[in-house]
Amino acid sequence: MSLGLTLVMLAFVVRLLQVQAVDASAYAAKADKNRSFTQTITAERGEITDRAGTALATSVDAYNIVADPQMFTPASSKAPDAPEQAAALLAPIIGVDASTIVKKLKTPKSRYTMLATRQTPQVWNQIKDLKGVLAQKAGKDEAAGGKGVNVLAGVLQEPSTKRVYPNGDLAAGIVGYVNAAGHGGGGVESMFDKELAGEDGQLMYTQSGGRRVPTASSREKPAVPGSDIELTIDRDIQWAAQQAISEQVDTSKADRGYVVVQNTRTGEVLAMANAPGFDPNDLSDADSAALGNAALQDAYEPGSTAKVMSMAAVIEQKAATPTTHVVVPNTLHRGDRVFHDDIDHPTWNLTLNGVLAKSSNIGTILATGQLGKTQKQANQVLYSYLNKFGIGRPTGLGFPGETQGILAKPQKWSTSQQYTIPFGQGLSLNAMQAASVYSTVANGGVRVAPTLIRGTKGPDGRFTPAPAPKKSRVVSEKTAKTVSTMLESVVGDVEGTGTAGKIPGYRIAGKTGTANRVDPALGVYKGYTASFAGFAPADDPQITVYCAIQNPVSGPYFGGSICGPIYKKVMEFALKTLQVAPTGSKPPKLPVTFKPGE
Repeated sequence: MSLGLTLVMLAFVVRLLQVQAVDASAYAAKADKNRSFTQTITAERGEITDRAGTALATSVDAYNIVADPQMFTPASSKAPDAPEQAAALLAPIIGVDASTIVKKLKTPKSRYTMLATRQTPQVWNQIKDLKGVLAQKAGKDEAAGGKGVNVLAGVLQEPSTKRVYPNGDLAAGIVGYVNAAGHGGGGVESMFDKELAGEDGQLMYTQSGGRRVPTASSREKPAVPGSDIELTIDRDIQWAAQQAISEQVDTSKADRGYVVVQNTRTGEVLAMANAPGFDPNDLSDADSAALGNAALQDAYEPGSTAKVMSMAAVIEQKAATPTTHVVVPNTLHRGDRVFHDDIDHPTWNLTLNGVLAKSSNIGTILATGQLGKTQKQANQVLYSYLNKFGIGRPTGLGFPGETQGILAKPQKWSTSQQYTIPFGQGLSLNAMQAASVYSTVANGGVRVAPTLIRGTKGPDGRFTPAPAPKKSRVVSEKTAKTVSTMLESVVGDVEGTGTAGKIPGYRIAGKTGTANRVDPALGVYKGYTASFAGFAPADDPQITVYCAIQNPVSGPYFGGSICGPIYKKVMEFALKTLQVAPTGSKPPKLPVTFKPGE
């Protein structure tokens, strides 16, 4: 054997030994890496339920559509245009633009790409059936000596879940929605996103030809399901409130409206309805302005429903009693302004109770002027009560986007605000704050912070109640009872503005409001805010209902006319649903007017 041939054979033997003994493990590791696949195990998102456990948001089985880009290279797929062919087939099924799919499939250095998330089982079945047809055709082509191309061989699925809302738009403003990334995009879904989401797991395994190798080892990190969130909402009362406000907003051609129903004793919110609303199952046609919770996010001037706070301050400070005489002229000059009531009238001889019953702005100005020796002192006293009632402060719900309203410090009140704030103009609040004011009076003068969450149920099934709400005394029990009786005059007296809120068999305390409205787009007064607030039964308060409608343009715009019937309808439904017994006593009769010389 020649020396040259001997050297060639020696080199061959050395290389063979290197491959077998030295590089074998490296090549094997590289092969394993190329075949390894990591699959995300999506944690089941917790449910959001009403107080009875009825699901308002839940999750159903779904699939993420994924792909292995290396299987779309010409060498693997046997087709130079495999990404384009696959994209043309997949685009109409998964609803993703074909060019986007092509771009994702042309990443050969990756073994994993996400094509579409949270697709229904029907979508995956379509893809699976199509893959079967292509595989069958590829087999026939190979048998005939062809290439046997299946451009969808590298398309796979991952088990996932899809968020659904069984009741459609019911309580959507409270519940919120899940965004495209799978996170809470608003409402309780956003507030408790971490608790609801749980913790995803992982499954690491080996695959070959787009299929899992059953004999290969695998490792799994189990997913941890999310917690369930139980709301204080009563689904049936929520439905009644939503129906009532939606119908009136449509009839009045108004911008929007809200209804809040609250348990006066516990602070629990039983309903919070907005119109217009949205269906979180399909946000494609939703108005972006309606995606939040307007009952908490809109700040507006309440008008005469705020007079209850002024009356409570006057009585608590012993500046007057319900029978105190208040002579109310047709106009009143204060500072640089001339003030009027809603209607022209001769001089009225009203009691303080009559000022509230007839909703006199002038009478309210005169009454609150007695809160201090000077107007400055009176402003400071009134401000302290408004603040204790919760105006200009967070409600306590911690809801995303919630406004705390506007209540300037008294030293910053303009000349006109010194006299308009007592009757509900020159300050702003949200609908929940307005409802809470009446619940405070109903609850004997103690404000209980509103609550939307009853508790959470963890993956182990254990229920954890929400922390007890904060309580604070605003006025004495005696004052609250006196104001409650005055509110009964608003509804029960023939001269009251709230007679539309009467409910046969029950004693009703309520107040109307019709405020000049600041147009949020123009920043000027334009249109009205109509409202009605109250509680029942007045002799044993259990339920508060508050209604407001923004900018009604068709038909009447007075609070008593368009919100009074809503109040009655929702309150009647709530009383029956909660099985509150009819009132067994008659309300005390407080005088509305007085005769001069009496």
